[in-house]
Amino acid sequence: MKLEGLHHITAITGDAPRNVEFYAGTLGLRMVKKTVNQDDPTVYHLFYADENGSAGADITFFEYPGAIPGRAGDGMVHRVAFRVGSEASLDFWQERVGGERTDGSLVFDDPEGLELELVVDDGVDAPLVARHPEIPEEHALRGFAGVRAYASSPARSADFLAGLTFDGSGAEWESRGDRHGFYVYDEPPDDRRGIPGAGTVHHVAWSVPLDEHAGWVEKAAAAGARPTPVIDRFWFRSIYFREPNGILFEIASLGPGFTTDEDLEHLGEKLILPPAFEHLRAQVEPQLTPLPAPRR
Repeated sequence: MKLEGLHHITAITGDAPRNVEFYAGTLGLRMVKKTVNQDDPTVYHLFYADENGSAGADITFFEYPGAIPGRAGDGMVHRVAFRVGSEASLDFWQERVGGERTDGSLVFDDPEGLELELVVDDGVDAPLVARHPEIPEEHALRGFAGVRAYASSPARSADFLAGLTFDGSGAEWESRGDRHGFYVYDEPPDDRRGIPGAGTVHHVAWSVPLDEHAGWVEKAAAAGARPTPVIDRFWFRSIYFREPNGILFEIASLGPGFTTDEDLEHLGEKLILPPAFEHLRAQVEPQLTPLPAPRR
């Protein structure tokens, strides 16, 4: 068994309408599922990805309305990186979102302070692209490149990550299958712990084939984690645990997928509840924040 790269990355927002405007509008991703947090169905869980709702392109958000801004610190992911096609794409995006340009990348923040990076694609993975009228296809985001986390002791996680089939050493690791994802540790900027809140990453999910989860519960436990039982999220199956530096990991299945209950052409257009939550619709729907149309 082997991890197959990034599946999705989940963060927190305090302002879902502004979140939709930025990720579906400014960044041009497609909202592929509008649903609720299955551990707290009074709040949104919004999913943005490529045109097909692919794992490896899927950034998601829990909305806690009015949540105070968080701050990434030791034991937290502080940057999410996406792939783009070329240096010319970086030029396009710098004009669109601003940010700080370095050799081969562009770093900027989302409206709530989550640090994002665009890196020029190495060309190995298939581009996972969404369509947007203001964004030429050659400049569109192409799926994840990876994440960077703050960790005061990267060595503490080395054996653990190797046991989960990551390749690498020291502070730099990678998981590669049909999609890939780098996982890099950076020295925390100070000795303060992070504060979860709006603009921070909640967890990072890695991909595995459908129906391998029983084996991954054993594999994660053997590596030293305390994994949850397998949880059926309807669109995928999951287990959760923390790696030794404190970052919350999810192992998520490649399937059944977001077209299980919606046609591909209409993904994300209306509130969808998994069957186990449908009986709560009358109570839940009036509590959710009205959202702008993700594709006007």
